[in-house]
Amino acid sequence: MELAVVNISGKKTSKKVKLDDGIYAIEPNDHAIYLDCKQYLAGQRQGTHKSKERAEIARTTKKAFRQKGTGGARRGSYKSPLVRGGGRVFGPRPRDYSFKLNKQLKKLARMSALTYKAKENGITVLEDFSFEAPKTKNYIELLKNLSLADKKTLLVLAEPNKNIYLSSRNLKGMQVVTAAELNTYDILNANSLLLSEGSLKVIEKILSN
Repeated sequence: MELAVVNISGKKTSKKVKLDDGIYAIEPNDHAIYLDCKQYLAGQRQGTHKSKERAEIARTTKKAFRQKGTGGARRGSYKSPLVRGGGRVFGPRPRDYSFKLNKQLKKLARMSALTYKAKENGITVLEDFSFEAPKTKNYIELLKNLSLADKKTLLVLAEPNKNIYLSSRNLKGMQVVTAAELNTYDILNANSLLLSEGSLKVIEKILSN
């Protein structure tokens, strides 16, 4: 697949790049995508939820009323889950939701996601650029030039660029990552994928091994 390289003014340059068919035109594996996205979202969970169970409630254990003759349940403590303010039965406890996946499966998932984006014509190759200073209006102007101001975009750079990152930080639905940080969930979550020229080589190096 061959794409024209565009500049930050939104105009096509004389340069063209050929996307590697082994990365951007494979047979997509939906289950690999599902597992990789599931792992990513599981890793975002803090897992700090906690509720007090019966043994952790600070209440008296004195018998509340006589055993027989009341017509009520024979509960022995105000810590009982049956009482308002009592402990919770099988409540949430702190836990780690993360799990491991095979590296090759994660690569397959990313390549599958990139393939879907290529099929949807959702990939734009940008000429390498930088901003002189971190200004949000510069990033907004870039998106307007590309007719992507109202869409969720993911800009992939070859290496970290502080000015570009800070320029996009205040904009909802706009994300900037390096090629090394690229993941399946972010690719699919964006309407349009903006790849800098330099990032193509890094992505190819990471996913071809």
